Amino acid sequence: MIRRSPRVALFAASLLLTGCGGAAVTPGSTPATSHAGAPGPEVFRDVGPHQVPGVGPRTWTEVPRESRQVVLVTGRGKNSPQSTVVLYQRTGAGWRAEASWPAHNALKGWTGHHTDGDLRSPIGVFTLTDAGGLLPDPGARLPYDHSHGFSAPGTGFEGEPLTGSFDYVIAINYNRKPGTSPLDWTRPLGADRGGGIWLHVDHDGPTHGCVSIAKEHMKDLLLALDPKAHPVVVMGDRASLAR
Repeated sequence: MIRRSPRVALFAASLLLTGCGGAAVTPGSTPATSHAGAPGPEVFRDVGPHQVPGVGPRTWTEVPRESRQVVLVTGRGKNSPQSTVVLYQRTGAGWRAEASWPAHNALKGWTGHHTDGDLRSPIGVFTLTDAGGLLPDPGARLPYDHSHGFSAPGTGFEGEPLTGSFDYVIAINYNRKPGTSPLDWTRPLGADRGGGIWLHVDHDGPTHGCVSIAKEHMKDLLLALDPKAHPVVVMGDRASLAR
C-alpha cells in the first residue's frame, strides 16, 4: 500500500464531507492537453477514419499521438448530469469500441473552465495514470493505492448513500500531479481550479465533478487500462466534444 503523507491524509479526511473527489479540493488539470491551456505532448493532426466517433477536429488534436486507449465520456447536454462512457482501443484497422456504459457526471453538467465548487465536470482531454480504492487491487495495471482514505460516508444530492463510491477509483489528471495516489492533494493550477476529479463507482446520482459508472464496469475499466497504451479520457457534453 502507498504510504500517504500528512497532506494526503488531510485530503482523505476532506472526502468525508463530500460526495465526490472533486468537491472538497477543486478540479484543475494535468491534461494531455486540456482546456486549461497547459501544453502537452505531440498529438494527432489527422482527423480521418482513425478518429474516435463523436470527437471533432479541435478536440482530437488534444489526444496524444501515442495513446492507444481512449475513455470517451459524452454528456447528454451542457447542463445534464447524465452521460455515456465508451472505451475505445486503437487497432491496426482504426479505433474499436470495446464497451459502452451509462454514467453520471456533475450535478450542473459541464464547463470548459472548472472552478472549485461549481458542480460541473471539466471538459477536455486528460491522461489516466493512477488508480486506487477502498477495495484491494483487482488486478489493475495502473499503479493502485489500496487505502482506507477512500471511504465515502454520507448521502448524495438525491439522498442516495455514498457508501462504496470509492471502492474503485481512477484519477483523471485534471489539476493534479501524475504518478501519485488519487488522494494526493497537489494542485498545480491552484486550489481555486478544483481537483480530485475521478472515475469512480456510481452511487445512482449526480456527482460534484467526477464521472461515475457501475461497480462492475469500474472493475472492467481497471482491468482494461494499460499504462503502455497511454490511456486518456476525452470528456464533455456532446456539442463541445464535436468541435
